[in-house]
Amino acid sequence: MQLYIGNKNYSSWSMRPWVLLTQFEIPFEEKMLRFDGFEPDSRFKQTITKLSPTGRVPLLVDDGFAVWDTLAIAEYAADKFADRALWPRDRLQRARARSLCAEMHAGFGALRGACPMNIEASLPEVGAKVLAEQAAVQADLQRLVSMWTDALNQSGGPFLFGEFSIPDAYFAPVVARLRTYALPVPPSIGAYMERVWASAGVSAWVRDALAEKEFLAFEEPYRKSR
Repeated sequence: MQLYIGNKNYSSWSMRPWVLLTQFEIPFEEKMLRFDGFEPDSRFKQTITKLSPTGRVPLLVDDGFAVWDTLAIAEYAADKFADRALWPRDRLQRARARSLCAEMHAGFGALRGACPMNIEASLPEVGAKVLAEQAAVQADLQRLVSMWTDALNQSGGPFLFGEFSIPDAYFAPVVARLRTYALPVPPSIGAYMERVWASAGVSAWVRDALAEKEFLAFEEPYRKSR
């Protein structure tokens, strides 16, 4: 399998399937398509549009068969490697896990827009300003804390549904955002975030992201080129 991704420091969507496959030791070949812009004539767009009908990453290609969209990739991997329990094994817990992923997939637009993923940055002052001025971001943060707390209380941890599963990979970019912008969470949620950050798949992604050392101005609404 080949997984096409964008820059690890910035590409939150790419992070999810890469972390998932890495965490579960599912072999794949990484295909990095570095961002140079998203206009039709950019190198990135010219390359990815030949491979995916959406012209976006991530994209999984398995023996010539293309799967796009993070949820579709997660489901494909879960079906192909059913013995590895990428979703929780319990039927009701699988349904709840899918519900959380779907909510993340379709929602939290305010948090995404105000706090774009930027792993190597530290922007606590931006986070404080955004949280003070944008009620929608406050609501998104409250919902995240609520859903994570409920899941952890029901499962007993250490991850949302006990062992690491698709929802933890799916929320890994959110953990990155909360860290970058120092958004306040209760101690129990902070401890969960640290466990996610230390997991094999996430820590490997973060290590690579920090090694990129690329500054892309169009991905940097809060900083200027150094």
